[in-house]
Amino acid sequence: MGGGTGLSTLLRGLKRYAPSSLSGGYEQHDGVPYRISDLSAIVTVTDDGGSSGRLRRDFNMLPPGDLRNCMVALSEDEHLISRLFQHRFQAGGDLSGHSVGNLLVAALMEMTGDFGQAIRLSAEVLATRGHIYPATSSNVTLAAQMADGSVVRGETSISASHGRIVELMLEPADARPVPETLEAIERADLITLGPGSLYTSLVTNLLVQGIPEALAGAQGKRVYIANLMTQANESLDLTASQHIERIYEHTGQPIFDYALVNTAPVSEDIRKRYAAEGADVIQPDIERIEAMGIRCIEGDFAAEGNVLRHAADRVADALLRLPLRKNGRGTQKSGRRARRAARSV
Repeated sequence: MGGGTGLSTLLRGLKRYAPSSLSGGYEQHDGVPYRISDLSAIVTVTDDGGSSGRLRRDFNMLPPGDLRNCMVALSEDEHLISRLFQHRFQAGGDLSGHSVGNLLVAALMEMTGDFGQAIRLSAEVLATRGHIYPATSSNVTLAAQMADGSVVRGETSISASHGRIVELMLEPADARPVPETLEAIERADLITLGPGSLYTSLVTNLLVQGIPEALAGAQGKRVYIANLMTQANESLDLTASQHIERIYEHTGQPIFDYALVNTAPVSEDIRKRYAAEGADVIQPDIERIEAMGIRCIEGDFAAEGNVLRHAADRVADALLRLPLRKNGRGTQKSGRRARRAARSV
């Protein structure tokens, strides 16, 4: 579950362990004890900026952008067709800024009259290794109560705000999940939330009626994937445990069994670049997380480049070892040492 860049990054790591949508077979991987029989992405639908925002206004439809990114991440072959889906028109005029994939989803929705069917058909075109579901079929608007008492409406405006968010809300408040979303949660052996912007990618999914209750009652292992860096407008100065606390303030009940937390150092160069944007490394306060009854998976889960992202392969590797874990409390170490130990078992 999630949205934005974080979820699509995670899906790229997990899809290598899911069956091919073309042959039904699996890729060969050494050392990882489990494969994924069925992979589902539950995606936030509150984006109101850019191409997605324009299509929402013009067609009264759900925003396709985050769903499109997840479809491309799960596609069988991320070459020509996937690149076509992601292509944005650069020339002036009405098409400027729109992506081909967003327009295809809009066309399929107009043809079928059903946004969910439009997503399913788009996923077939891309031959995705998994299912993609919107968190809700309601055309919702995100609203935030700020510390100064003001209310900011719209995901784009919330992301651009500089005030501290006290509470996040959906309008209308009675938005319900699509049935497939609840079914995916109920049958899952493993459920993840994150990584992604604390409020506009993660909490927003948990505001849909029925989803927090489904997560609380789920039989599968529930994992929070902690972000690597804070965001100046959503999570400034929050530690990893405080991110979880903010999530619980909106769910009203605990929903995590595990937290996957990066404990490897981040280079000074990356820290300086993010500091210019008002962001910093999230402090991995492991003891406080464990005091909340959540078991920690520690390790080197960061991949440095022009930006800092989760290392999708290492995160997927750690997640697919969770079925081996007993229910007792404790901290799992991940990384080279843990991988060597797991291969020798």
